[in-house]
Amino acid sequence: MPDTIGSGKRWGAMTDTLPPALADWREAPRVRAMNGCEPPAKADYVLCWLQQALRAHDNPVIDAAVRLGNALGLPVLVYHGLREDYPYASDRLHRFILGASRDLGKGCRERGLACVHFVDREEKREKGLVYRLAQQAAAVVLEDQPAFVAQWQAERVAGRVERPVYAVNAACTVPPAALDQDIRATSAFRRRHEAIREDWYDSHDEEPERAPYDGPLPYAPDDVAGMDDAQIDALVAGLAIDHDLPPVARFPATREAVTERLQRLAEDVLPRYAEARGDASRDDGASELSPYLHFGMVGPREIVAAVRGADVSAEKRGKYLDELLTWREWFHYKARRMRVPESFARLPDWARRELGEHAGDERPHRETLHALVHGETENESWNAAQKQFLLDGWMHNNLRMFWAKWLIQMTPSPQEGWATACYLNDRFSLDGRDPSTYGNIAWAFGDSAPGYGRRPIYGLVAYRTDASIRKQKNGPAWLAEQAARPAIKVHVPRKPPKDPYLSEKIPI
Repeated sequence: MPDTIGSGKRWGAMTDTLPPALADWREAPRVRAMNGCEPPAKADYVLCWLQQALRAHDNPVIDAAVRLGNALGLPVLVYHGLREDYPYASDRLHRFILGASRDLGKGCRERGLACVHFVDREEKREKGLVYRLAQQAAAVVLEDQPAFVAQWQAERVAGRVERPVYAVNAACTVPPAALDQDIRATSAFRRRHEAIREDWYDSHDEEPERAPYDGPLPYAPDDVAGMDDAQIDALVAGLAIDHDLPPVARFPATREAVTERLQRLAEDVLPRYAEARGDASRDDGASELSPYLHFGMVGPREIVAAVRGADVSAEKRGKYLDELLTWREWFHYKARRMRVPESFARLPDWARRELGEHAGDERPHRETLHALVHGETENESWNAAQKQFLLDGWMHNNLRMFWAKWLIQMTPSPQEGWATACYLNDRFSLDGRDPSTYGNIAWAFGDSAPGYGRRPIYGLVAYRTDASIRKQKNGPAWLAEQAARPAIKVHVPRKPPKDPYLSEKIPI
């Protein structure tokens, strides 16, 4: 029988109020109510629905659900599902996500939490599964993501289920709600963020007071946590997704890979970060943690702890933390002010005006989408950058800036350049579809200070060449080597990419 929620456990129906268990929580600024529903009189569990925050520990979404479950005398059920029909679904993305989901399941078991999985496929469809799981729940706790599919799914569920729905920020060290809500410049954001970030470094896992839920469910879960690599590979191979794009060995979706990168960050990257971070030819200039951050396999607080514990100077720690905490969280903060962070419309008026006024300028470096996708253009440096996306599922940050700037003149119009940048980023990169990568693309298209002097195609939008890469000691040789790597052949749309407004919400 379902557990009964005592009458004293109910709370008001205003969407800007939280139940006492969450309102009194130190991390309450991470949480926002998404609807005005009351909890039912009886329920089996608190449902914790994860889409990207795929980690069992230091996960504020799970912690909020546990706190709420403890207050209501209910267990927590963690759920992660993976559909076939999300944009750019491929072997590469599916394999990484399922690897992360496997570790999530194992970690939840260690915490004394039930975690169930679902993998959508032809022989196993579960229409409306989130809604059906919510029918047995006292409340739904989900993650607060401001971009791509996750935000649309969360809003759709919150508007349809007759249960309280709470969104929790798990992506940022400092939750955006803890900051001033009208910050307009990076410098002001940095000052405000630096003033309080120390208050948000500590974390601990909330302990569940109830045994793991083992009652009835509206479907038969997939035992993703119990699968080995071969079983996951076989599952992915049978799905109706993009099989042209294979997984990448460089980024194993395992907790061990995260731990190794954190150790590498402390021992190899930080000591030389200031001089190496701009040199893509070096192996010690990037942490390569962004795919794991995007899919929530590691949280920023754990990275901060690794940096603060490294045996390096405060100056070297500070430089890396500025990239992680200022720039990354600034892009997340900005995305929350936008309805569609992945749209060309996010650019400032002056940048869209400048690019628009020069849209008719001759573009002698135009390339076909086929050449762009496969890194087979006339520009060796650009090809080296795109081969990282195509073959490695990731791109060095210094290359990204040149790569995105150059796309403006390789495509017929600024709008198509933007759409192409988002398409290449979202389809091929493990850290695509993210407020940070959209923020980087926006920077390249003019979401920054105007450049010095007007030039064809760009107007006053700042221009960038590959000089900063080629001036490095091994730069020219490395670029030639990278550009010459054989491309895997993938299908290319016949029509050019369009501005990625998500006009159709993905079904749950």
